[in-house]
Amino acid sequence: MSIDRGKTLSELAEPPLSVPKPIIQLTDIHLTLTSRAGPVDILRGVTLDFAAGQSVAIVGPSGSGKTSLLMIMAGLERATSGKVTVAGHDFVAKNEDELALARGADIGIVFQSFHLVPTMTALENVALPLEFAGRRDAFDVASGLLDEVGLGARKTHFPAQLSGGEQQRVALARALAPQPKLILADEPTGNLDTATGAQIVDMLFGMQKKRGATLVLITHDTKLAALCERTVRMADGRIEAPARELKSA
Repeated sequence: MSIDRGKTLSELAEPPLSVPKPIIQLTDIHLTLTSRAGPVDILRGVTLDFAAGQSVAIVGPSGSGKTSLLMIMAGLERATSGKVTVAGHDFVAKNEDELALARGADIGIVFQSFHLVPTMTALENVALPLEFAGRRDAFDVASGLLDEVGLGARKTHFPAQLSGGEQQRVALARALAPQPKLILADEPTGNLDTATGAQIVDMLFGMQKKRGATLVLITHDTKLAALCERTVRMADGRIEAPARELKSA
């Protein structure tokens, strides 16, 4: 092999592989809320990075700050101090309207209590975020997602006419309708029986992997946490220990 003598060794070497930026970067996050008894420190210096495409469980006792941390990742709560970058968006620098646009484009949220609009059918609930985004195919996409979660025959039913498991399937379809880069799930099986919860978990992980999205899951269930590629344990508003890999991706 001939070598170009005019080039340095560093120029002849293979170019370094670029390391993709984490989809979530939290740096020294503090959250202090006011109460009648005075200020309450909810989060105390949380620093975390989450890789794109990864599934992560955040676990810890009630009151440890798990849900507050997820709300900051979703742009639904503002950190008192620190840096929050999610899917390339600087959440600290954005106003409320800009945060809403970022959420609608890149973040899907699944809550424990479903948060469906009671006066809308399943189809209308799933189509809602797409309509907000101005999508002309909102109802076609929503219809396909309801088929995917096994609710093809329930599209015209209102939330009160659906079981808890069916409502959570609607909520999951709605969260995934905009094809988000990031799925945030707060105790998604907390209001469901064991068998129904297992079905929702299978759908959640299956749809996350199919779409290559990042999943951040808040849970008290150790078996559910073990399904994730990584776990983070919280206590008293802090990361109790470094993020621990449960298994390789």
